[in-house]
Amino acid sequence: MSKGFFRLAAVALLLAVAPAMAGDFQAPEEGANNPPPKEAFSAFQRFEAQPISMGAPWAGQKGNEAAKDMLQADLDERLKPLLAEWNARPAGDAPRTLRIEPVVRYVRFITGGKRFWGGGLAGNSAIMISLKITDAATGDVVAEPDFYQHANGLGAAYSFGATDKTMLIRISNMITEYVRANYPQAVGGSVSVAPDVSN
Repeated sequence: MSKGFFRLAAVALLLAVAPAMAGDFQAPEEGANNPPPKEAFSAFQRFEAQPISMGAPWAGQKGNEAAKDMLQADLDERLKPLLAEWNARPAGDAPRTLRIEPVVRYVRFITGGKRFWGGGLAGNSAIMISLKITDAATGDVVAEPDFYQHANGLGAAYSFGATDKTMLIRISNMITEYVRANYPQAVGGSVSVAPDVSN
């Protein structure tokens, strides 16, 4: 059988499973904003970021695990230096610690292999991350912002999957900038930004 036949069969399979993979997830409304935290992050003197957690049904799926690993690496590159800078400042006699816990609420990531065989027909990539930001000593929730990004399937096909990966860069940048912006004062921040925002 020809290579073309196998490629068409792969595309058909991807189209068949795509609706099931999407589930009942609803993307946030355009222009949605996270409310301000209960207090500015500068009220804390120590900061810690937990590893990204991801539960069922997304954990264990090859593409989603790859996306989590890439996002973790990029978030470490962006957020950790900022927190290290703040942690280097004098803490005083009774420092408060702010704990940041990223959680995958939804993810559908098209890997390079699926993008190669299915192109734009493999569908869109999308991810939503929630941060649970708490006072580490008391467990009191300071903020629970959401962050959403997606990558258009056709654009990802033309870029050979590059836009699938830059979607992750955008969301790690959004998380970092949210934390930075809410340090001097509690201002909240956007749930989503346009895909063409620079990284």
